[in-house]
Amino acid sequence: MRIQVIGAGVSGLTTGICLAEAGHAVRIRAAAPPERTTSVAAGAMWGPVMTGPPDRALGWAKTSLDILSGLAGTPGTGVAMISGKEITAGEPALPFWSALAPGLRLCHPAELPPGFGGGWHYTAPLATMPVYLGYLRDRFERAGGVVEAGEVSGFTGTGAPVVVNCTGVAARDVVPDPEVHPVRGQVVIAENPGVEEFLIARGDAPDTVYMFPHGDTILLGGTVEYDAESLTPDPAIAERIVAGCVSLEPRLDGVQIIGHRVGLRPFRPQVRLEHEVLADGTVLWHNYGHGGAGISLSWGCALELADGVAGAIDGPGAA
Repeated sequence: MRIQVIGAGVSGLTTGICLAEAGHAVRIRAAAPPERTTSVAAGAMWGPVMTGPPDRALGWAKTSLDILSGLAGTPGTGVAMISGKEITAGEPALPFWSALAPGLRLCHPAELPPGFGGGWHYTAPLATMPVYLGYLRDRFERAGGVVEAGEVSGFTGTGAPVVVNCTGVAARDVVPDPEVHPVRGQVVIAENPGVEEFLIARGDAPDTVYMFPHGDTILLGGTVEYDAESLTPDPAIAERIVAGCVSLEPRLDGVQIIGHRVGLRPFRPQVRLEHEVLADGTVLWHNYGHGGAGISLSWGCALELADGVAGAIDGPGAA
């Protein structure tokens, strides 16, 4: 079957892989190449945050965790298993997905920085997104897929009987879907002074502090700015990010800054994974609205969609 996927971020590429490896003739069309999508600005550690509904998200997250864990350590994927902790000012309230996290345990008081009342320690896959996106694109093309550049204004007239909408935050205008909201995230890339474990300090929006080591570099974050759309790094925010990370990890004081990234998370109260038939007969599958869980849900959503396209399962109900 000829299939057109719209969007070349982590969801679009992963969906393209699952469809192409199932034997379909797949083209991915996107206004921006993978290396210029929101996905490249991601942390990007497994953990289905800022997403829903919880019941379906758990299944998608479990599938993605299994596949990402299998890729960890394989040369060229950019994926590694990493241990670390999330900490909170008050008593910890474990997330809905905590039962999936490998080796999760509550932190001992001695593990907590001053001013923090609790937290949990676990191990999860972490992707260096520029490398991981390159791996996904290569895998897609090895399966016979084609990536092409071009603006997208709608889902008809593609010449393909099946179209897959992986447009992320752009779905707000392309679908259009008023339930989609951009959530701006800004991060700083710095030289790693020897940090080996991740750290996430949960706080109130628009600020949160996190650090994800990627070998010789470390990604420092970040922001959670609802309905903010500027893709230009803000120097004042960058300075605040670094200061927040230094307060929790003194080795970062004076660290060499390598670069800045900004992305717009495609927040929606519930991920939209369903299909509809358009007036011209095109079967349109939607796979967007993953919030802060793009990589965490990517394989689960893509495989469910590929099964649906193949007719192995009934199409999911409306989200």
